[in-house]
Amino acid sequence: MTTLETGPTTDAGATFDSLDPGTGEVVGTYPVQDAAAVAETVERARVAAKWWSGLSFAQRRTHLDAWAGVLTRRIAQLAEVMHAETGKPHSDAQLEAVMAIGHLAWAAKNAPKVLGRKRVPSGLEMIDHAASVEYLPLGVVGVIGPWNYPAFTPMGSIAYALAAGNAVVFKPSEFTPGVGAWLVDTFAQVVPDHPVLQLVTGLGPTGEALCRSGVDKLAFTGSTATGKKVMAACADTLTPVVIEAGGKDALLVDADADLDAAADAALWSGMSNAGQTCVGTERVYVHERVYEPFLAKLVALAEGVRAGTDPEAKIGPMTMPTQSGVVRSHVLDAIERGGRAVVGGPDSVGDRLVQPTVLVDVPEDSIAVTEETFGPTLTIARVRDMDEAIERTNASRYGLGSAVFSKRRGTELARRIRSGMTAVNSVIAFAAIPSLPFGGVGQSGFGRIHGPDGLKEFTYSKAVARRRMPALMALTSFTRTAKTDKILTTIVTLRHGRG
Repeated sequence: MTTLETGPTTDAGATFDSLDPGTGEVVGTYPVQDAAAVAETVERARVAAKWWSGLSFAQRRTHLDAWAGVLTRRIAQLAEVMHAETGKPHSDAQLEAVMAIGHLAWAAKNAPKVLGRKRVPSGLEMIDHAASVEYLPLGVVGVIGPWNYPAFTPMGSIAYALAAGNAVVFKPSEFTPGVGAWLVDTFAQVVPDHPVLQLVTGLGPTGEALCRSGVDKLAFTGSTATGKKVMAACADTLTPVVIEAGGKDALLVDADADLDAAADAALWSGMSNAGQTCVGTERVYVHERVYEPFLAKLVALAEGVRAGTDPEAKIGPMTMPTQSGVVRSHVLDAIERGGRAVVGGPDSVGDRLVQPTVLVDVPEDSIAVTEETFGPTLTIARVRDMDEAIERTNASRYGLGSAVFSKRRGTELARRIRSGMTAVNSVIAFAAIPSLPFGGVGQSGFGRIHGPDGLKEFTYSKAVARRRMPALMALTSFTRTAKTDKILTTIVTLRHGRG
């Protein structure tokens, strides 16, 4: 998540600190760049974009593969920077880095196949023409990244935009500027002579300045509320946007589900990264026939997970200081409205550390069910069948990710859920598969990163129709005759006129 607030630009020379969320200690200091600095960066990117887009797909892949190599060899260092700024365990940070590298490699390899020029049928009426389509880079893409997955998530836009031939200006979250700087610095090692990937740092006004800078497209990941502000800022310059916003993801457990696997997956999806995962599970709907055993397994597992800043802790502190208050308000609302905490509860929510909380009997109109909590909490609800589970799932204004555990009906149920992505008998698997698109519907945003859709998202389609033989019929001419019209309507009738 990131913030975007309107307001004046900051005086030159102003800085802000990046803090260790576990201790509050300063881990880095970065400049607050104003609108003029952002505009200068974008202009440099325009020059670099001309050079970068002029390279062949193979040439760009060589550079991007070299970058992937640097990231891989220095993966421990990247994980340490993420750990310092987000508080997440080193193991989780390393997993995030691995996934980011996988997407970078996929985008570089598959860009020519997805975006390269292809011949397409011209149709009988236009048989005297050859038709082709290709996907060309937009120019300069702005990326506003989140703090919860500061490498993996923005790389889903950066890698695909670069592979498509664009230059990128990246504004990381003000909570994780060090990760952004690290990524940009390592790219500069493999492309040292052209500012193809650049960094701008600052608070909300810096993000707003990037939105208004005239970039050719802007990709944003963060809260739904901030996504609306991004859209409003981009509207002044008619800048198209990709919005990957909040979620309230549900996990469905059918009567025939593997309960051990479902409980383990629900707990990890809901609690890992301290619950600060846009596609993490927040709601669980369980068939009444297996509700009690599933809940017992989940509770037993949850009681063994602890938040802390020590190496043994499975989850770290809340990255954004104000998020603990949001989590506390959701838990209190659930309990005040009749819910029960079977693990954790209000006392588990500290200022920096939030211990796992599992809630049951929570009303569906509680904010713990309707609003994104973004903390290590789960609401578990008993349902009479999967039809009720899907009805409750789809009642949300969000539609980002979801999961289904069922031995027989997994795919069928997945297709009925109104969300951009669904994992069957696993959780969040779609994010790790580079060939799949990533994005949501409803208040979770629009547009797609990852996969072929993600490559095309940062291009425009270029259609070319080329005459390849003398015209069989003069259709686009004032010399067209009544005879030609009759022939044309006869052809159309023979092809399409049957009842």
